[in-house]
Amino acid sequence: MAATVTSVNLSARKTVRKTPGTCGTLVVGSGFEGDAHAGDWHRQVSLLAEESIAKMQAKGLDVDAGDFAENITTSGIDLVSLPVGTRVRVGGTLHEVSQIGKECHTKCAIYYQAGDCVMPKEGIFAIVLEGGRVSVGDEVVVIGEGA
Repeated sequence: MAATVTSVNLSARKTVRKTPGTCGTLVVGSGFEGDAHAGDWHRQVSLLAEESIAKMQAKGLDVDAGDFAENITTSGIDLVSLPVGTRVRVGGTLHEVSQIGKECHTKCAIYYQAGDCVMPKEGIFAIVLEGGRVSVGDEVVVIGEGA
């Protein structure tokens, strides 16, 4: 079974849950058009697996795509196992993994509800090497390590 995009999530402000959608446009060296986390830095795009979200749902939380502030929700790929430098094609776009997980300096509402959060451990971040449209249903393909 191929790995796929299950949601494209954007927000105009940081520190809020992102609104799930069906597509978005990625800009090289920046991230998603209209997303608060876009910019010239190493965390232009965030990805989180649907399987990680399911772990929090199993703890009784009413959470879904975008609630962890991830831009792209995937299914069928073990994102956290991809080393930094791995290149990943998402539909017609190309990304390079730049960070695995993150340090949360302040605890989010999810952490206070469940005593845990998957994004700091299982979310990944990437830079955009080739832009374009990303849509639900797009295939996610690991193509190897960058140059």
